[in-house]
Amino acid sequence: MGIFEPFRAIGYITAGGVPFSVQRLGTETFVAVSVGKAFHVYNCAKLNLVLSGPQLPKKIRALASYKDYTFAAYGSDIAVFKRTDQVVTWSKHEEKINILYPFGEYILSADIKGNVFIWSFRGSEPNIGCSDGTIHVHNIRYDEELMSFNHQIRGAVTALSFRTDGQPLLASGGSSGVISIWNLEKRRLHSVIREAHDASIVSLHFFANEPILMSSASDNSIKMWIFDTNDGDARLLRFRSGHSAPPRCIRFYGNGKCILSAGQDRAFRLFSVVQDQQSRELSQRHVSKRAKKLGLKEEEIKLKPVIAFDCAEIRSRDWCNVVTCHTDTPQAYVWRLQNFVIGEHILTPSSGSKSPIKACAISACGNFTFLGTEGGWIEKFNLQSGISRGSYIDTSLAIKRAHDGEVVGLACDATNGSLISAGYGGDIKVWDFKSCKLKSRLDIGKSVTKIAYHRANEFYAQLTVLSYFMSGLLATVADDMVLILFDTVAMKMVRRFEGHTDRVTDLCFSEDGKWLISSSMDGTLRIWDISLARQIDAMHVDVSITSLSMSPNMDVLATTHVDQNGVYLWVNQALFSPSTNVDNYSSGKHVRNVRLPTVSSTEKSEEEPIHSSEDSKESKVKPYVIMDHQIPNMITLSLLPKSQWQSLANLDIIKVRNKPIEPPKKPEKAPFFLPTVPSLSGEILFEPAANSKETDSSTEDTSHKKMADLSSHFSRLLQSCGDTKNYSAFTDYLKGLSPSSLDMELRVLQLIDDEPQNLEQRPELQSISLLLDYFIHELSCRNNFEFVQAVLKLFLKIHGETIRRHSMLQDKVKKLLDVQSLVWQKIDKVFQSARCMVTFLSNSQF
Repeated sequence: MGIFEPFRAIGYITAGGVPFSVQRLGTETFVAVSVGKAFHVYNCAKLNLVLSGPQLPKKIRALASYKDYTFAAYGSDIAVFKRTDQVVTWSKHEEKINILYPFGEYILSADIKGNVFIWSFRGSEPNIGCSDGTIHVHNIRYDEELMSFNHQIRGAVTALSFRTDGQPLLASGGSSGVISIWNLEKRRLHSVIREAHDASIVSLHFFANEPILMSSASDNSIKMWIFDTNDGDARLLRFRSGHSAPPRCIRFYGNGKCILSAGQDRAFRLFSVVQDQQSRELSQRHVSKRAKKLGLKEEEIKLKPVIAFDCAEIRSRDWCNVVTCHTDTPQAYVWRLQNFVIGEHILTPSSGSKSPIKACAISACGNFTFLGTEGGWIEKFNLQSGISRGSYIDTSLAIKRAHDGEVVGLACDATNGSLISAGYGGDIKVWDFKSCKLKSRLDIGKSVTKIAYHRANEFYAQLTVLSYFMSGLLATVADDMVLILFDTVAMKMVRRFEGHTDRVTDLCFSEDGKWLISSSMDGTLRIWDISLARQIDAMHVDVSITSLSMSPNMDVLATTHVDQNGVYLWVNQALFSPSTNVDNYSSGKHVRNVRLPTVSSTEKSEEEPIHSSEDSKESKVKPYVIMDHQIPNMITLSLLPKSQWQSLANLDIIKVRNKPIEPPKKPEKAPFFLPTVPSLSGEILFEPAANSKETDSSTEDTSHKKMADLSSHFSRLLQSCGDTKNYSAFTDYLKGLSPSSLDMELRVLQLIDDEPQNLEQRPELQSISLLLDYFIHELSCRNNFEFVQAVLKLFLKIHGETIRRHSMLQDKVKKLLDVQSLVWQKIDKVFQSARCMVTFLSNSQF
């Protein structure tokens, strides 16, 4: 286990170009979409996520739905899910399946070789479209063509859907992302939804008896259109979308509850790691209207892709608090995250030439931003007014500018005392923040490609003295892939880290300044401990990391990857496991292989060996029985009052606490002619006439007989349940006992003397052995988890010495220990994600 373990991936709405599947249940409509190896189910009323399916071995190639069932085709198999639980797998195909289609009472599946299988379920009706852009409306009953349409200019027909609310309309989607609406009565084009999607349409569906059309495309979006205008055209009703091209810059925002992400699709997005439905794209002011007015595509109207940005939360309610630099753009743009829109100011440096801006930074106070250009100029702007507040110029240069070459990075310290800049030529300079004059300079002798600056957080600076001395660290990387740390106060090198074998793509510090995290095109992510001056962990992923960011709480690491449209989250295992030590992790020589996080967080992180098909079937067999009411990979609780199972472990304390202060008072004697029976409460109880002649000794024998009967019922029930390997009745019996009664039942099994003759035949040892079998079974099933743990603790407290002294019980105790350790590791692994989410929710305002 390493420091960072996969948590989940966000930002995926649709993936793989798989058509969605719509299903109506009662008064609500749901849509299932593919997100790679898993599927998501959205409620169409608000397009909020309601279900997330588990990970499949391969990417989903087709989807279909029927009531609570979802059918997902992967490879040559079809997985059938009831909600999120897989109930069966259909494996008749020998080739890859590319179509799943509900048809009448059946599900039709077709593979790439044209083989079709029919499965017994219900569904809808098919439409017909061609790759040459032609649409044929065919009457299947009479086998005749009614009409045909052609829209070759919009590409091949990729999806079709008929309107069912009485309007004779047919919707067709093309490979160009345009949706065409055809009037079947007039046999002509009715309207066109231009720029419906940025990529090929994958699926279309008109809701039953409603003027609403749902569409999805390979641009990672799903949209709903409503036909309620006077001219019958459609307008966008609601949508969910993510990046349609891989993001290249990310940064945590909002105390770690959100992530700002800029992608190659020219979109600037805010992803919520708490509630997915709150993720959104920041507005660039009426892009759709301007594109329609100018007759251009929306992509041509949007700003060019962001290459760098910085943000500050301290003045987010007052004015713009984000600044972005764009590809080959001599201006920088500001954004107001309070309203999720682009700001009113465009920042243009006053240098003589229009040189593209390459670097930016915002001061710790949130009042100023700094821009560095490709030509070497650095200029300071006021974020509230957008007015320039001066340029930083090195008078020793021939051309009056900051650097003799491109400005690679900028950073400002926590007190607004200094500005740090790095030039591509290898010169690092420290400037006076207010006067814009050069204070010190350091030449490292090689080209710098990327920098990261640790600005001391006040909380951590007060928490540890070490964090105070670690403030002001600047990490740089050059073309030789060597990471060098500089103290910007003393202007000297303090650390040097080597290990990457390809271009370093990003760097970041942990909030407390103890770790430096780096990623490279060699596919590795490495964690360097600054105080120990060594690498403490390294992991390799199949897809190289392009950008990374550590949350302010240091609980989650976010990464982006080559050709991946999502943002991937990793849990900081060291934070959630306080007992861990950095010495337990990799020393730097070993690089562990880790899989990327998934949208459902159910896959194992470590790479697993490849098995044959027979081995894989055997590996799917679970070593424990899952009850009908149990959620897979989770535990079930007993639902008993907390006091009942907690009292089992504290009976001794409770007895001491409840010990009477005064001795019990002798009850008053009843008249001699009224025979009584003894009672523990002191209450006078009269003996029935039939038993009045019995002596006190016979009454005591009767009490012992009843106790023996109770104990024998305990043993008989344990024995019968052990024979059938079904302990539910025995567990129910235990749950019905009071803590003191259960304690008595266990103490009755104690050995009074250890007679060497026939020791293994003693009924007490047999019952203890059966109880060990019971605990092994219940822990494996993970039923009534907290109650079984409490009973087990009481059992070992009473019979621990007996188990230690008898070898016939020690083998079972070892097996019990193995099961307990294995089950707890699985539960702890599952709850890592839950503890991470609780951390987010505890800081959330939602």
